Amino acid sequence: MIQEPESQGVVNKTHSPFNSPIWPVRKSEGEWRLTVDYRALNEVTPPLSAAMPDMLELQYELESKAAKWYATIDIANAFFSIPLAAECRPQFAFTWRGVQYTWNRLPQGWKHSPTICHGLIQTALEKGEAPEHLQYIDDIIVWGNTAAEVFEKGKETIQILLEAGFTIRKSKVKGPAREIQFLGVKWQDGRRQIPTDVINKITAMSPPTNKKETQAFLGAIGFWRMHIPEYSQIVSPLYLVTRKINHFHWGPEQQQAFAQIKQEIAHAVALGPVRTGPEVKKRALLSSREQWPVLEPLAEGAWGDLRPATRILESKLQRV
Repeated sequence: MIQEPESQGVVNKTHSPFNSPIWPVRKSEGEWRLTVDYRALNEVTPPLSAAMPDMLELQYELESKAAKWYATIDIANAFFSIPLAAECRPQFAFTWRGVQYTWNRLPQGWKHSPTICHGLIQTALEKGEAPEHLQYIDDIIVWGNTAAEVFEKGKETIQILLEAGFTIRKSKVKGPAREIQFLGVKWQDGRRQIPTDVINKITAMSPPTNKKETQAFLGAIGFWRMHIPEYSQIVSPLYLVTRKINHFHWGPEQQQAFAQIKQEIAHAVALGPVRTGPEVKKRALLSSREQWPVLEPLAEGAWGDLRPATRILESKLQRV
């Protein structure tokens, strides 16, 4: 795990008064990624004025394109393409099998690494006058009405990134395609859909046996709540058993909610693109927990454009 980054100059041996514990992460292909637990360092690191883009806003923007074709580009080891200032390196020291190392490149696990990486890639794309695209850290998507158009946009974007010093692997470039995944979401004709592998994973889950497992299940399905009508009402029995004041009890009500939400996930609706025809109105749906606005068609011209308000609502729901 240490040999490859050391041979590439990503890390090197050091002597430092600082030290953080390692926290290896298993990759999807089964290999281990060297990461370090920088929670203590993160607590004393000053904030940055720069900010990451909002994923929900990126999804709305991509929806609005209603594109027919897509291509995605995932920069290989983007963090490791960015040198770490020499005077900062001692603070990032860690120990592996009794030997102390530090990073020469931007490490994973430090709280500002994603923001810095996103900003540098964004600057490179702007400087190179890249075609219209959306970017979230090292993930980039381009779109168009034909495969040829998207191919040329992707080719131009890749060339700009290569000239800026980033590495692009062929296996990390997807498309042109009519259907593609970006930001963990399946996209087709500007519509957001739950990926098949996510549906299979959720529907294969067994009923929870304690509060922690219930919270894990709710976490797995919560990201997709916008695809499920009356989501909050359906899962309210599951939230009841996670409350600190309640003992864990999995009864018929919880089992019914568990089965129903899995069925809803399996048949979830696609979202978008944003409608510009009939306006919408809000109807309050009273659940056992709170009121959730639901959107219904309304005669054209009766109300103003409610899309900004509903976007704020959805953004808040994502954080619940």
